[in-house]
Amino acid sequence: MDEPPRGIGHQPDTDDTPLLRSASTVFHRTEQAIYVVLGVLLTVTALIALAGAGKLLWEGMADWTGTDAVFEIMDRLLFVLMLIEILYTVRASMRTGALSAEPFLVVALIACIRRILVISLEISKVTKPENWSSESAPLFNAAMTELGVLGGLVAVMVGAIFFIRRMRIA
Repeated sequence: MDEPPRGIGHQPDTDDTPLLRSASTVFHRTEQAIYVVLGVLLTVTALIALAGAGKLLWEGMADWTGTDAVFEIMDRLLFVLMLIEILYTVRASMRTGALSAEPFLVVALIACIRRILVISLEISKVTKPENWSSESAPLFNAAMTELGVLGGLVAVMVGAIFFIRRMRIA
């Protein structure tokens, strides 16, 4: 398969010249090389983040009654999961030459869940009776609004993923 995939709605050109075919091949191979470098960088980043999560887990075992370490570890692991989904998208794009919406929706879903966890951790500290003050009320209200928006986004993305999969089956 020397010729790169054509775009949506592309009409075959009868005027393709050797120069245009050569340029197209060069661009396609350059794109593939960039995908390979991107994949390697994503892999290294995911391994470093995974090692960091392991370190956090090891350190968190010393304070096994606290929840801070658990939230940090979950945040790091969800970040690794996002990187793996992006890596999958890069790999799929290299194979097919086309982008699919579903992997991006999965990454966005994981990002929303990560943000929900972070907000929950931050607000759990603020809402303790000894930390509550009139100055923390606006922060709490903003956090609840953001959680509501994120919850709505999660529902929309889950619905979109469901419909994409449903359309693929039909």
